[in-house]
Amino acid sequence: MPVNPSTAQARVIVDELVRNTVSHVVLCPGSRNAPLSIALYDAAAAGRLQLHVRIDERGAAFLALGIAARTGRPVAVLCTSGTAAANFHPAVLEADRAGVPLIVLTADRPPEMRAAGASQVIDQHHLYGNAIRYFDELAVAERRAGQNSYWRGQICRAWNAAYGEWRCGPVHLNIPFREPLVPDINDDGEWYESLEGRPDGARWTELPDFGALPSFVVPSARHGLVIACDTGVQAASEWAELHGWPVVSETGGIGMAGATAISSGAWLLGVEEFISRHKPEQVLCIGRPTVFRQVQRVLSDPDVEVLLVRPDSDWPAPAHNVRQVGQWFDEPTKPADPEWLAGWQRADKAASSAVAEALAAEPWPSGLRLATELVDAVPEGSLLVVGSSNPTRDVALAGRLRPDVLVHRNRGVAGIDGMVSTAIGAATVHRGHSYALLGDLTFLHDASGLLTGPAEQRPDLTIVVLNDDGGGIFSLLEQGAPEHNAGFERVFGTPHGADLGALCAGYRVPHVVAETLTEFRAALKPAPGLRVVEVRVDRTRHRELHARLRTAVSSAVRAV
Repeated sequence: MPVNPSTAQARVIVDELVRNTVSHVVLCPGSRNAPLSIALYDAAAAGRLQLHVRIDERGAAFLALGIAARTGRPVAVLCTSGTAAANFHPAVLEADRAGVPLIVLTADRPPEMRAAGASQVIDQHHLYGNAIRYFDELAVAERRAGQNSYWRGQICRAWNAAYGEWRCGPVHLNIPFREPLVPDINDDGEWYESLEGRPDGARWTELPDFGALPSFVVPSARHGLVIACDTGVQAASEWAELHGWPVVSETGGIGMAGATAISSGAWLLGVEEFISRHKPEQVLCIGRPTVFRQVQRVLSDPDVEVLLVRPDSDWPAPAHNVRQVGQWFDEPTKPADPEWLAGWQRADKAASSAVAEALAAEPWPSGLRLATELVDAVPEGSLLVVGSSNPTRDVALAGRLRPDVLVHRNRGVAGIDGMVSTAIGAATVHRGHSYALLGDLTFLHDASGLLTGPAEQRPDLTIVVLNDDGGGIFSLLEQGAPEHNAGFERVFGTPHGADLGALCAGYRVPHVVAETLTEFRAALKPAPGLRVVEVRVDRTRHRELHARLRTAVSSAVRAV
């Protein structure tokens, strides 16, 4: 008996995905996506791809995002119809803003079932709006010849839009399936035409990995500053050292190296007296800054010329004053002023010493002290996934130079969504041990990401949870000022009182509370599998500690 249409289509789609270098697929179980689920299982059993199965669509999409972000290659994620597809949306938005290649496959009812008001039906056409690079709904498979080339060609189009054109990002293929949704018992694999792809495993349509050659920005100032965000930190450090420009990073010292790396940059940019004397003529900004207001102030200064390096056509412009945008940076046209660099280096030494001295005297635990200890302790070659809110700030403000550590942050839209799943995805493809530093609300928001079936791979990942029982970040913002104390706890602090140990036990994930510094250091030693280390912090001290450190840094820099 010839193979049924849905099965034929699914087998061809999976085969062409593999031919287009898709080696990881994340699957969520469902009925309408059964044809693809079965085809993916068969491909994984044959060793053609690595299949990851998750029951929560939101976490599954962020797992795929973490894998794609670390490998730099498109990852496919599949679900059934209805609200399952809607739960992919947060990860699609992050992939869009962060430029991460995702191939989103949503199964759907055929048109006649939608018109009849069938169960699990929503309008999945352009479900993710303008956050995607390409959308198409495949025609419902029919019992006729002429479809193999169409199915394969559309997979190539989707892959190219996700990865091979001018800007990486998510694409969406909506695929309606008619019943039967599973292979027939007497399926002999025959069809009305050959279902084979190109010879020798080639993709149906050959496409380049990337489009045009990169464009370049050309620095031209003697007093310049490099600000590196998530992308190109190592390359920016090498360029800055070669050309004598100081370089600061939104991830602190992680990934930075070289004599011109300024590990205390986030502190120095906030010292008005220092910046007034060391205002750069040009800032070479690599990526999109999202964390520190002092960075935004420098980029908004009308006296500072901004050169922005972005791998796509969308660029941040706090004051809409960007002078040049390019995909990479070229040789500067003027030599740097050695005394300019020396001034930054002297200030960096003074600020770093002041922070280290102040934190050494700080009682354990605090967020900044925890971040310092974590950055110091992770082994060479480790991956550190950093959550939004306080963790990303703490790492940048307290961490020392660690050029031998990789860092990942979801800073596309800078949300707390899916960070547990993202960390697990990134750790799954990292060679070596991985760590994640997350706040308690971030951890709770994606607690279901801990749910990993017995047949699924568990990476060697230590998740450190800074538990300050609520929204500690708001303590550092305007909402945390004393005049707003009346309603702060109810609408900003939001204490939850959750028992993280009991939660982890329910997911069968090892959990430990590190009450002392000695216990914390011991808990960070690399160990196989997934585990959670909780550190409980009093968030009422956040604002005072940051104020004390700002004062210490200002005094130290003023004396230089």
